[in-house]
Amino acid sequence: MKPLPPTEENLRLAGECLAKGGIVALPTETVYGLGADAFNARAVARVFEAKARPTFDPLIVHVASMEGVARVASEVPPKARSLMERLWPGPLTLIMPKRDEVPDLVTSGLPTVAIRCPAHPVARSIIVYSGTAIAAPSANPFGYLSPTRAQHVARMLGGRVDLIIDGGPCRVGVESTVLDLTADPPRILRPGGMEREAIEAV
Repeated sequence: MKPLPPTEENLRLAGECLAKGGIVALPTETVYGLGADAFNARAVARVFEAKARPTFDPLIVHVASMEGVARVASEVPPKARSLMERLWPGPLTLIMPKRDEVPDLVTSGLPTVAIRCPAHPVARSIIVYSGTAIAAPSANPFGYLSPTRAQHVARMLGGRVDLIIDGGPCRVGVESTVLDLTADPPRILRPGGMEREAIEAV
């Protein structure tokens, strides 16, 4: 499949595709993600199938702004608000208690959900056009290196996705840092694109 340029028409097309249960490869500042409507279990299942990803591995849910968090998290701790105000949009994923509306497939049956607001404007535009939150792991077969260009996605997953949007090379190039806010004190579960020092400063 040939990646599409990020024109307004194509971003709208990608959002509509996601809203209808499709799966779309989209750029973020970290790596390219393979997205599906986070509230559509059937669409999310297609992501796991396309990646050959084990279902015990939870997905990160992407939102376009802080306002979108309330649709996914049942509780937003004060620490989370401070981190979002200072470090979002950016390569920081926050784990919080999930709302019942989020399918267990997204969270691998856990009572928590991982949420991120990407810094890439193309990703945020697609999320806005979709009208929903987007569950999106990296757009590569499970166990392979995460893609940082649309051409990588096309080569690895081209026949398994509905659309690929080319937003250029990813600026950060490594996955987001994952911070568990349900632990006391909060702990980093995966080091990544957000520095520990930036988190500790908040």
